[in-house]
Amino acid sequence: MCAAVVLLPGGEEVSDREPSLVRGATALRSLGRRIARAGREEGLAVHALHYRYRGWNGSEAHLARDAEWAADEVVRRYGDVPVCLVGVDMGGRAALRAGGHEAVNSVVALAPWLPEDDVAAPAEPVKQLVGRRVLIVHGTNDERTDPELSFRFAARAKKVNREVCRFEVHSDGHRLHGYRDEVAWLAVDFMMGALFGHSVSRPVEDALAAPPPIGLRMPLAAGFGKSLRR
Repeated sequence: MCAAVVLLPGGEEVSDREPSLVRGATALRSLGRRIARAGREEGLAVHALHYRYRGWNGSEAHLARDAEWAADEVVRRYGDVPVCLVGVDMGGRAALRAGGHEAVNSVVALAPWLPEDDVAAPAEPVKQLVGRRVLIVHGTNDERTDPELSFRFAARAKKVNREVCRFEVHSDGHRLHGYRDEVAWLAVDFMMGALFGHSVSRPVEDALAAPPPIGLRMPLAAGFGKSLRR
């Protein structure tokens, strides 16, 4: 294998219960299949992570620790290959937090759950993302995870790492159902560029190059990815 993607499902803010294997697999199954098909000829391995606990659980950050363990496992199995962490919801936060692992070269966070800004608590860290390519995607009508918080996170990350972009899916909700195909192909396009050096689409290229806030509020156009589909 020449590269690997680790899929990180959603979770809860606080819970010491074991996550549902079926629930976690269902959320990322379709996206995982598309990623696997796109990278098959390049030697891409795709794995879905089953967390130990459902919850992030404060300073324990269990989901991020599990994501780091998964990156360690990739190195153990395949050697020194680049890893892309792809997370949704709380898994998006885990992907961003664990992005500092030495094997990780890219992160995709879909509708990430991020904590509220709190002057009494440390801000969600961004320095671990230096040297990584980062894509964040969020629906503008998301009622579960606040898209404004992911914008603020992306703005802070962009200050330390130019390779950060963020797309907004107009009028879509948390599960991004309305633009499911477009979001999937955006993730595939970004991943293939980050892991294998393929040329990315013009929208991704423009988003990475544009200064804030333009490159962090890029609209995802209907029909994106038609030329990528097989």
